[in-house]
Amino acid sequence: MKIYHGTDFFHPIPYAVVTSGTFDGVHLGHQKILTRLTEIARRGNSQAQEGETVVLTFWPHPRTVVSNDSQGLKLLSTLEEKTELLAEAGIDHLVVIPFTRSFSELSSAEFIQQILVEKIGTKKLVIGYDHHFGRNREGSFDYLKQHAHQYGFEIEEIPRQDVADVGVSSSKIRTALLEGDLKTATKFLGRPYSLSGTIVKGQQLGRTIGFPTANIQVDDPSKLVPANGIYAAEVIYKGEKLGGAMSIGTRPTVGGTHRTIEVFILDFKQEIYGEHLTVRFIEYLRPELKFDGLAALVDQMNLDVEQSRRILGR
Repeated sequence: MKIYHGTDFFHPIPYAVVTSGTFDGVHLGHQKILTRLTEIARRGNSQAQEGETVVLTFWPHPRTVVSNDSQGLKLLSTLEEKTELLAEAGIDHLVVIPFTRSFSELSSAEFIQQILVEKIGTKKLVIGYDHHFGRNREGSFDYLKQHAHQYGFEIEEIPRQDVADVGVSSSKIRTALLEGDLKTATKFLGRPYSLSGTIVKGQQLGRTIGFPTANIQVDDPSKLVPANGIYAAEVIYKGEKLGGAMSIGTRPTVGGTHRTIEVFILDFKQEIYGEHLTVRFIEYLRPELKFDGLAALVDQMNLDVEQSRRILGR
């Protein structure tokens, strides 16, 4: 996949099959659009010319710019994660458009003419259910359908992706994760939710009670951290898949005051301070609790680890 930061270095291609959006999380609804995009490109046009897929996405997330929500909105995927997921989906070209206040003022007509037509050379545009674009989200499928002929491209809208009769959306996945509803989040994403970070030194209390944990400092502060609680997790370290029992919370039993993310890696004894790893949330085990002393905490941690082993098949 070729990646372009901005449109200046992108040169129009003969048969560009295009979609645009934030694609936060690249969930099942997004995947449905991407699959259709690839199908159309591979089928080719009326001259039997095979197309190339182009995804336009925006960074930072538009909501952080137009609503000054830079602190409140937490994202399902960092730009790096989103890029990796789009590459895995087989996209040919990814154009990351810097989303600024001035860019947000483009009307739908200006966005279509300046970006889709002049910069990208769009021949077929595929958009998701209820997708809007342009200043104040004034552009819609109906607008595009009425004006596509004058811009020289075809338009197709992909129906809503449902799971158990519920429409999939990034906002619903965020809500599920924040409520500890990991099953719903995993279903809607089509894969386990994950986050990555650097291992930093904590209070090292875990060492004294037989559970040395890796304290994770998340790479991007805008990344959503799921609800406090205990999770069975898969740990990816230097390409190796390991098992883990993960805790997110304030550690009330030992008088903790700030939120931490800690993972006890099963059957692992290496020192990895300063190293980078990824955790995948496999199953929510229980909420964070305050125990009557360290002995009760250790007993419960033993149960958490054994339950994680069973879930992870380790």
